[in-house]
Amino acid sequence: MKDAMRDLTDPSLDLIALLGSRICHDLISPLGAIGNGIELLAMSGLKQTPEMALISESVENANARIRFFRVAFGAAGPTQEIRRSELLSILGPLSSLRVRIDWQVSDSALRSEAKLAFLLIQCMESALPWGGTITVSKIGDRWQLKGTADRIKELPHLWPLISQGTATEEITPSEVQFPLAHRAATEMGVRVDCDITGGAITLSF
Repeated sequence: MKDAMRDLTDPSLDLIALLGSRICHDLISPLGAIGNGIELLAMSGLKQTPEMALISESVENANARIRFFRVAFGAAGPTQEIRRSELLSILGPLSSLRVRIDWQVSDSALRSEAKLAFLLIQCMESALPWGGTITVSKIGDRWQLKGTADRIKELPHLWPLISQGTATEEITPSEVQFPLAHRAATEMGVRVDCDITGGAITLSF
């Protein structure tokens, strides 16, 4: 019996990721129910009003964001894959917001790779509060994310967190994706290289 027990202090047991998966799993169902309810109202002949359109759009965006969080913050097995079609269905609604996400990776991805890419997308979003474009591509085994905008917010205390895992200031809840990206990269055995030049940010691993 003891051999089957799991040590909860084992670093390979990522309780934070499991918690993220659980929260997202529990939130997806009620959001889906609200979306289904809106569709049923539309099918019943209820007039489409601006209020109904706003609710429908908000539910779609919230559902996509929760699914995004599930990949970024949830558990990712070393051999689990996620299909390109699923990735696009998650990113599609989000790309209609202030930051456009152009996912150019043509194949399925390991869930661990998608997790790191999504965390890096969030890091880039922090630097693009006025809008911009994030392009995600892959050449061979090398991933590259490039963020471009007319104006980029400088985050000198945060970028070293991704590549080096060091922080010079206290991390706020809105910045948690930076140390988590470093942690995800470390678990994959890769290093994220950061290059910030003019109006572009390039992250590769």
